[in-house]
Amino acid sequence: MEVLQLSVALSCVAVVLVYAWKILNWAWFRPRKLEKCLRQQGLRGNSYRFLFGDFKEMKMMVKEAKSKPIINFSNQDVVPRVIPFILEALKNYGQNCFMWFGPRPAVIVLDPEAIREVLSKSYIFQKPTASNPLNRLVARGVAAYETDKWAKHRKLINPAFHVEKLKHMLPSFYLSCADMLSKWEKIVPSEGSRELDVWPYLQSLTSDAISRTAFGSNYEEGRTIFELQKEQAEFVMQANRSVYIPGSRFLPTKSNKRMKDTVKEIESSVLGIINKRIKAMEAGEASSDDLLGLLLESNFKEIQQRGNRFGMSLKEVIEECKLFYFAGQETTSGMLVWTMILLSKHKDWQVRARDEVLQVFGRGKPDYQELNHLKIVSMIFHEVLRLYPPAVMLARITQTESKLGKVTLPAGVQLLLPLIMLHNDCKIWGDDAKEFNPERFSEGVMKATQGQLTYFPFGWGPRICIGQNFAMLEAKMALAMILQHYSFDLSPSYSHAPHMVITLQPQHGAHLILHRL
Repeated sequence: MEVLQLSVALSCVAVVLVYAWKILNWAWFRPRKLEKCLRQQGLRGNSYRFLFGDFKEMKMMVKEAKSKPIINFSNQDVVPRVIPFILEALKNYGQNCFMWFGPRPAVIVLDPEAIREVLSKSYIFQKPTASNPLNRLVARGVAAYETDKWAKHRKLINPAFHVEKLKHMLPSFYLSCADMLSKWEKIVPSEGSRELDVWPYLQSLTSDAISRTAFGSNYEEGRTIFELQKEQAEFVMQANRSVYIPGSRFLPTKSNKRMKDTVKEIESSVLGIINKRIKAMEAGEASSDDLLGLLLESNFKEIQQRGNRFGMSLKEVIEECKLFYFAGQETTSGMLVWTMILLSKHKDWQVRARDEVLQVFGRGKPDYQELNHLKIVSMIFHEVLRLYPPAVMLARITQTESKLGKVTLPAGVQLLLPLIMLHNDCKIWGDDAKEFNPERFSEGVMKATQGQLTYFPFGWGPRICIGQNFAMLEAKMALAMILQHYSFDLSPSYSHAPHMVITLQPQHGAHLILHRL
């Protein structure tokens, strides 16, 4: 008996020692080894600090930046407010530098050719696995997958975003925009003006549009999913500003409990929508003109032709739907709100855009071909996305030892691609780089960038955002309809304060003065 007890005790000690070594290696020995390798190749940065790295300073800098709005709105330099920690690292150590996200070093990449290499080699430079598993609760899907699984999901989803399919979604965009404008009509006098925070209305517009185009669900179902995902995003952003302690998400804290509850509610709502659609398809009643219908159709076809392992499971379909909803809503609402804010500031461009809209289709209902003829509106959107991209920074990680330019990066090194810095670089765009000037895109993106990879608001390479045409089409429809019915100015109460909540958003809303036309 004593021998058995001793054996069990020794086994327990051995297990504890193994896990203790793994934790110590993750939190100390491995980061120090990576740091030594990077420094030997001429990269500089802060010395590694146990467990937290640069997190504490980063959190403090972001908090300080968010505490006050940008005073000089004429200068569109939002970089110091949204990524102050990147600026600080570059100021202290120059372009060949790295910083610490907890125990993981992150090299800042600003050279366009190096960025092209990183984004084109998606099997070598992959998206980093979230160090905090709470990130996975918002939405995974094709955006989070890698290598063969990513290729499979991308192939199955592609048909839903074909241009010919997007044309069928225009009526849904139109209905959602019309609903928002009817709400404004009740607020803004027929012959007068009214101050309004347009930000929540634009969020509701894109939430409703994605509900109609992706799920065919009613507005209430869509709004519930959106509100829950928005709440999750806030939790995730808070969690990302500190080091995740393994296992802490299982603690019975108030925030952990709330996050688990929201996951259940979201997945239950999405599953209900999917099940109704599958039953309708089996009964021969379903239309394939929305994203969910097209995705299910593509998935069923692949499974029938090649077998179950080549298709998606029901759980994976739910994740793709969550991603449709989150990415589709966040990207377009952000693009629209910054466009309205900038056109309120630059009234000459608002007038030019409205004149173009009225010239192309008057006050009638826009169709697909007419929307594609809006050259000035397209120039404005490109400039807005240059100054206020949805994601201000892309991240990749080395899975194995990898060469990038003259540097050999060991496995486990993160790469930060701060695209907003390239979008604002005077050496690339000229002395007016921080000013709103859509004219720079008058001859298209290639001419504006001179063929360099210096503008990529939707990413680039094999993993370029699959929904960019969807977002641009919806945004064109919305802006055209707004310009048909309203002119708008900045309210004296507007506070210019871009900040990151997964995507770039106005921290204090978008208070504008609307005038009925």
